[in-house]
Amino acid sequence: MEFQPVYVVDGSRTPFLKGRNAPGPFSASDLAVQAGRGLLIRQRFAPTDLDEVILGCASPSPDEVNIGRVVALRLGCGHKVPGWTVMRNCASGMQALDSAIGNIQNGRSQLVLAGGVDALSHAPLLYSDAMVRWFAQMMQAKTVGQKAGVLARLRPGQLLSPVIGLLKGLTDPNIGLLMGQTAENLAWRFAISRQQMDQFSVGSHQRAVAARAGGRLGEIVPLVDAQGRVYADDDGVRADSNVAGLSRLKPFFDRRYGRVTPGNSSQISDGAAWLILASQAAVERWQLEPLGRITDSQWAGLDPAQMGLGPVHAATPILQRHGLGLDDIDLWEINEAFAAQVLACLAAWESDEYCGEHLGLAQALGALPRGRLNVDGGAVAVGHPVGASGARIVLHLLHALRQARVKRGIAAICIGGGQGGAMLVDTVA
Repeated sequence: MEFQPVYVVDGSRTPFLKGRNAPGPFSASDLAVQAGRGLLIRQRFAPTDLDEVILGCASPSPDEVNIGRVVALRLGCGHKVPGWTVMRNCASGMQALDSAIGNIQNGRSQLVLAGGVDALSHAPLLYSDAMVRWFAQMMQAKTVGQKAGVLARLRPGQLLSPVIGLLKGLTDPNIGLLMGQTAENLAWRFAISRQQMDQFSVGSHQRAVAARAGGRLGEIVPLVDAQGRVYADDDGVRADSNVAGLSRLKPFFDRRYGRVTPGNSSQISDGAAWLILASQAAVERWQLEPLGRITDSQWAGLDPAQMGLGPVHAATPILQRHGLGLDDIDLWEINEAFAAQVLACLAAWESDEYCGEHLGLAQALGALPRGRLNVDGGAVAVGHPVGASGARIVLHLLHALRQARVKRGIAAICIGGGQGGAMLVDTVA
């Protein structure tokens, strides 16, 4: 069946706030509600007119498990508007968009609020299995003597050595590698140097600084905490980022031979992003003025140890379906999980060997024009709240296309577990 384009009416996101080794000022639902409230207030329809709310979240807290429904109710959508949650690791926000697209295309929905959120600074510390078993034994003990016996078996190391939940979540259970270790694989495979990674990262910060100064981040809705403090901008962007400074950081994922550091990796962040998607009938009914359309989407699977190449595997079929080359796309947004990962994607498209072996092409697809890639910076600078990033790059791509007065763009993202996602978008007059 031919893909039926779906309109993007409007969107917003919070500033992305860098995790600083302690819970941040906002829960995931707080972030999604504040981003959504400002967005819905300016619409011509009421929140109760939505057909559904779909929210991607990779790490919901135990008291917000179906966070899509929690947020829908807090946004005033009413009891009758369904709210649900999707999870596809780094592409959870993009999956929410794709789920909305499918429901609009098959006629089940006409007007959908879809996006993504994560508050990674709130990721829990967990007890080990041994410590949980100890607690179970203590609960089962009935007498003082039994409890004393269980207490005597407690080892302080068990109590004081919690499992870091975020590290568990960022480790692929099938291959036993952290996401950063898969980036090291790509750096080795494509001979990407530490200097190339650091230079790419500095450029990401510089472009983000320029975008902020140029007023090109109008999709950001400021956050206000319980004490009245305002958070207006992505707080991980550094105007003073430079190669000399980044070169002093030590590799994190392979301390002896590695090249991937915290400085050339995406930042662990808290944030939310929303888009309003609509059918042609909804646009006409509410007299909406869309930002653009999503005209195609694609998901792909690949070796989990090479997961960073997911954008190549997802975007290439879209290009083939539409008879397009890399340079036929006016702007690209490729989520910057790691500098090495984005650079590896570019190298893969330029490789006859990779394109032939893994994409079934007769020759390399060629060079993606670097001046069209992440023109306002990316996740290395602004942060990567896992559940939100897939929605953020689609939303910002549409804004960037309109600001540059060009037509067509692709947003693509790599996904932990060995997947990739991509969406083709265009602007409307």
